[in-house]
Amino acid sequence: MKKHLLSTSAIALGVAMAAPATAQQWDMNWGGFYSAHVGYADVGGTITNPAGTDFDGVNVFTTGEIIFSPSVTLDNGMTFGINVQYEAHTNTGGVDESYLSISSDTLGRIDIGNENSAGYKSMIGAPTVTSMWINSPSASAFIPRTGVNTFRQAALSSYTEVAGNNDVERISYYTPDFNGLTVGVSYARTANAGQNVSHNYNINKGAATVADVFDIGASYSQSFGDSSVTLGARYGTGDSNVGGISDPETWGIGGQFSFAGFTLGASYTENDNGAPTGVGDQEGWSLGMTYDVTGPWSVEALTYQGTIEAGAVDSDYEAYKVGASRDLGPGVDWDVYFVYQDTNNGATGATADGSLIGTAINLSF
Repeated sequence: MKKHLLSTSAIALGVAMAAPATAQQWDMNWGGFYSAHVGYADVGGTITNPAGTDFDGVNVFTTGEIIFSPSVTLDNGMTFGINVQYEAHTNTGGVDESYLSISSDTLGRIDIGNENSAGYKSMIGAPTVTSMWINSPSASAFIPRTGVNTFRQAALSSYTEVAGNNDVERISYYTPDFNGLTVGVSYARTANAGQNVSHNYNINKGAATVADVFDIGASYSQSFGDSSVTLGARYGTGDSNVGGISDPETWGIGGQFSFAGFTLGASYTENDNGAPTGVGDQEGWSLGMTYDVTGPWSVEALTYQGTIEAGAVDSDYEAYKVGASRDLGPGVDWDVYFVYQDTNNGATGATADGSLIGTAINLSF
């Protein structure tokens, strides 16, 4: 697979060099999003017991990015561009994702740089209309978790990566759309976080916990009259460099079906992290429904359920959300929602649960 990816890149670059541009102009696209949440949380469980611990009350949560995506299309029909995503927060700051793309109608698309894998980008989860995600760690801004804290893995989200790697340097190839079907493959030298900013051009794979990460994903989307279906599936694996730990894997399937204003969707994912006893392995599933009410409103009801093997007692995550979103104008939405979240730590016996009532303004531009 690695040789195929590299040869595909070489062909694309060779075609581009053989047909130089004339007087094309760069399209200097940019955009982004910003969501501001205000919510009231009522939190319980044993992690609230230590003196001075108080998670109850009103809190604010914001998230946003400014995204630059300039591109140019040459005479040969090929498009070259970049995507650079700047975090819009003082506490995180910096670049989130940054990659170069080469695409055409006949070639498909090649992405090179810091981006999620083709498997991750092919997955589908339960539908949602509000921006307080429960198919991710977002609700922890208001309700603390315990025992379930791993990122990009199945106990918290349908959108998994091998060993939870995120935005590492990788190359991905996506086929052209064949009647709604797209297939993608990705390769990353290591799953180590931070390699994207190290500028270490001779990264030592032997020092990495996981190396030679391969992912494959497939997505299908098609409309049939007033109905539509969207399906996704992914598989990924890497080479473990830790003694006694087998090669990690992840896989998942998901889909959504829409008709008469309703959208129903579900997903199931797993991460096998390679421990001989299975400790650290994860699974999770989502299920939900949305409905576009006549007029500007949409409503939702969904759940996410996840588990991490933690020894004698597993650690669990469960979350439920109902909400509504109103379209206020171009790129402006108003959300209201209720979330219940419950987690337990199988290793320590600690628990955390809570209810959240919140509202948000979402801007996309």
